[in-house]
Amino acid sequence: MKCEWVRENVTLHVYGELADDARHELEQHVARCADCAAELKAEQEFHALLSQERAAEPTPNLLAASRMRLQEALETAEQGRFWHRLAFDPANWLRQVRFSPALASVILILGFAGGVGTSYKVFVHQPSGLGVSPAPASASNDASITGIRSITQEPGTNKIDIKYDTVSTLETQGSMNDQRIQQLLLFAARNNYNSGVRMDSVDLLTQKPDVSQVRDALIYALRYDTNPGVRLKALDGLGSFVKDDVHVRDAVLEALVNDSNPGVRTEALRLIEPVKADGSVRGVLMTLAAKDQSTYIKSQARTMLAQLPEID
Repeated sequence: MKCEWVRENVTLHVYGELADDARHELEQHVARCADCAAELKAEQEFHALLSQERAAEPTPNLLAASRMRLQEALETAEQGRFWHRLAFDPANWLRQVRFSPALASVILILGFAGGVGTSYKVFVHQPSGLGVSPAPASASNDASITGIRSITQEPGTNKIDIKYDTVSTLETQGSMNDQRIQQLLLFAARNNYNSGVRMDSVDLLTQKPDVSQVRDALIYALRYDTNPGVRLKALDGLGSFVKDDVHVRDAVLEALVNDSNPGVRTEALRLIEPVKADGSVRGVLMTLAAKDQSTYIKSQARTMLAQLPEID
């Protein structure tokens, strides 16, 4: 056994991911090689040091922002690299499975579960008689949705058509009052990598801003969507709730202070005008009037403050 192989696999050994035969060979080599023994000891000490400090759980905001960045990256990433590696470098893939029992176990479990699930669908959902066409496929659970392909509304009607992907592209139709349509729109607003689909989804969701889940999705889009057009659509849907919903008001104030798009900031400033006497709103206006980089925002903030009565 070569020292190079030991150095490449010492981390797997420390984490207990080496097969029994490979682990035995590594331990035998380390017993007679001082350099590799030192390498193993250093790796064990490093692992022990990491184990002393528990990693902090990521915040929901960080997870959401990371998910959005990942989706945007996937939208522009070069396709086919993963399958290229599987097709042209199978030996390397098999070596990884050989030295990772945990990975091999996961693959086995997933294969077994997939076979059981397929058998269940074939036998349970099979039509009861010959010559009878099966019913149209119903929408799958949110957990199995991989993306929303398109959203269209028939002109002059309340009928909405949504195509979405699972293993294959499916389609469902209904009105804004249908719970399944609302669920798919909420999914598209938060998770879809296509900014045009997110725009269509948020635009339709603005018809139902009185639903709490819809309002939360609009707030999410305002805070985290990378497309300023989507953020403007979200503001349109939230505008009527700035006065009575403190969460909406906070999100609009956050957009006014932090958004990178001047149009979004201007619209947010317009929406808070009816509640400019609120303490939190007044504080933001004072900050903007004193040092905002936008001449227009600074001027409008000063004008709004001038219209407020003096505080005794």
